[in-house]
Amino acid sequence: MATRAPDAVQPAVLRDLQPGDIDWVIRSHGELYATEYGFDASFKALVADIAAEFVASCDATRERCWIAEMDGAPVGSLFLVRASDDVAKFRLLLIDPKARGQKLGQRMVTESIAFARQCGYRRITLWTQSNLGAARKIYQDAGFALVATEPHHSFGQDLIGETWELVL
Repeated sequence: MATRAPDAVQPAVLRDLQPGDIDWVIRSHGELYATEYGFDASFKALVADIAAEFVASCDATRERCWIAEMDGAPVGSLFLVRASDDVAKFRLLLIDPKARGQKLGQRMVTESIAFARQCGYRRITLWTQSNLGAARKIYQDAGFALVATEPHHSFGQDLIGETWELVL
């Protein structure tokens, strides 16, 4: 009797925000950052605030959320929001551990940069933490430059916040 080879894992697709995704973004950020970085519940609250603001006031002509999906389930997110007429801002980049290694972060960043250019933004800015090495590498590889650092105590941790910018 012949055995059937296991189905190959389908590559992730990038898609727009759908119902239920905001809940996933908030829950996944809270769980992953607590597990991997020891962040407390105040981080999940910040993510919830950012996500709620996006849903309440999104201008689809200049703002967008990318959701990476594998086998019908979300595994990644990245939001591009308007900071000013000339400046866009990245928010809430996340790749689920089970989807890492597929360059999903790079794909989402590349697509969002192209979208920002199409929208007429002149710069993209973002705020991250110095201990988030994988995210920092994605930004650096995409051409972002570190423009400011500031020590702070947030999410139950002593952190070094970083502001990065990309001139478009």
